[in-house]
Amino acid sequence: MTKSAFQDFSAPAAPVRGDSRLVSLRTHMKKVGVDAVLVPHADEQRNEYLPACAERLAWLTGFTGSAGAAIVTQDKAVLFVDGRYTLQAADQTDADHIEIDDLVGNPPHKWLKQQGTKGIVFGIDPWVMTENEVKSLRAAVASLDGELRLLDTNPVDAVWKDRPAPPMAGAHLHDFQYAGKTTDQKMPEIEQALEDAGADMALLTDATSVSWLFNIRGHDVAHTPLVLAHALIIKGQYPHVFIAPEKMDIECKAFLTQSAELADPVALKPTLAARAKGKKVLLDPNLTPYGFFNLVEEAGGEIIRAPDPCRLPRAIKNEAEIEGTRTAHLRDGVAITTFLAWLDNQNPGSVDEITAAQYLEKTRRAMAGNKPLQDISFDTISGSGPNGAIVHYRVTEATNRTLGDGELYLVDSGGQYQDGTTDITRTVAIGQPPRDARHAFTLVLKGHINLSLARFPKGTRGVDLDVLARNALWRHGMDYAHGTGHGVGSYLSVHEGPQNISKRGMQELLPGMIISNEPGVYKTGAFGIRIENLVLVREAEEIDGGDTPMLGFETLTLAPIDARLIDPTMMNDDELHWLNAYHGWVRRQLTPLVSEEVAQWLKQATEPLARNLPPASA
Repeated sequence: MTKSAFQDFSAPAAPVRGDSRLVSLRTHMKKVGVDAVLVPHADEQRNEYLPACAERLAWLTGFTGSAGAAIVTQDKAVLFVDGRYTLQAADQTDADHIEIDDLVGNPPHKWLKQQGTKGIVFGIDPWVMTENEVKSLRAAVASLDGELRLLDTNPVDAVWKDRPAPPMAGAHLHDFQYAGKTTDQKMPEIEQALEDAGADMALLTDATSVSWLFNIRGHDVAHTPLVLAHALIIKGQYPHVFIAPEKMDIECKAFLTQSAELADPVALKPTLAARAKGKKVLLDPNLTPYGFFNLVEEAGGEIIRAPDPCRLPRAIKNEAEIEGTRTAHLRDGVAITTFLAWLDNQNPGSVDEITAAQYLEKTRRAMAGNKPLQDISFDTISGSGPNGAIVHYRVTEATNRTLGDGELYLVDSGGQYQDGTTDITRTVAIGQPPRDARHAFTLVLKGHINLSLARFPKGTRGVDLDVLARNALWRHGMDYAHGTGHGVGSYLSVHEGPQNISKRGMQELLPGMIISNEPGVYKTGAFGIRIENLVLVREAEEIDGGDTPMLGFETLTLAPIDARLIDPTMMNDDELHWLNAYHGWVRRQLTPLVSEEVAQWLKQATEPLARNLPPASA
């Protein structure tokens, strides 16, 4: 088995056969009297990365992507995935027994309306689904004169005989120098959110919110330093934190008891039921499992449907978090640039995808200095040639291929440091790049730069900016099937809401938010291209004659963009100026911190480009 410290490259098992686990599930469905069930990629706290005990969709179907769901009837199983995972799902599932459908264009509730049978009894686990998801399914079932049945036991758990135990990794404190605020300093803003919503209390089911509010971190899920815990925030009272005692050492317990009452997780539901009677309880319909809505209503409480009160404050970074992410990106830039210089010195065909990913992780660990690399922020996407065209490709021993001459290599990676979370994608030429790849790369770069240069008035949302990154591609009949940017946490989740830049990005962008800028283009069977930097939303400098306050982006990521893939004749003056200024900044920041050999490579890699130069690969 080939492993890195944080990533496992062993090949997944062969696709789950339809005559084993699906048959077991269908037998259980008959036993509990349901005709169909939904199996989402979700756990009881709606984490992006799931603990092993909650990987129900992967256990049932073989699909290991981070988003998806399956509907299983007595004669059919349908796996729903989005555009990022279409190719991966086809590779990982048994086509004889599992159909693949579009999670975005034809989600489960739409499929059910079209394909479901009259009078269907449809079973769900209410503790792994949100209220909004349940509403959509209930409407679909009602259109069929059927029944939506809330199951007492998760149907997969009932047949998963060797299901792993829940994680019990130890919690640790997130130091004030990185957090920037204590729990007591954060709490007034949270209580104000309750006041504004007209709520007496709020249940926090998002482990990211709990970890952020109480300045604790852990290792309960892969690549995201979360402690799986819940909290009940009550106006004017100490909050309750429901956390397994086994996760806390003496220091952690003493720290938490200064700002919260601690209780075992088994006390969560009875405590909420007792506290909710006659009170207004804030529950987030997009995050909170539906089971809690039932619990509060049955206890005599009134539900206030509003966003998790920690989501927006968590997304708006304070000065300590902003300074932390800058220093984390500086060290990360040293590691990435050292890796790129090493890769450029290898002969085409001499390095494979796993070796490259392992070397990058090794470099991150070596360059981390006095703030060690705690983890990678997600499994490194290390894809050469056609593998790069798989948007969320995960290299394994079975798919591993060499970086061949005349191909592109796409590497999307990130690090978790105590002072910040990083995420960067670079696409590089291995040998002589193909002309069509250079053309596509330059279009992607133009979109990346267009977004980087954006100035926008307060109130602008991610959806309003998304076209800036896509327009150059659209003009040439190209596009990409993923968002342009996602929020990023502060030593927390690499995918953080509510902010994003996409066709669905309705959250206003506010100063202090960190977000990615990552347009791409993918040619199935040939190559993938993505260029990703993280940016910070901040107040823009005033312009003479301007009369409207503006916001803009500060680029955080430091690493050269491969000039061999750029056709400068396709770029305008503003785009060339941005690129040359960015490369000059990267060179000035990193040169004193890298080896002499890497510094020499960096100097060449960041030479200014001009439009009158011949194409870089000519």
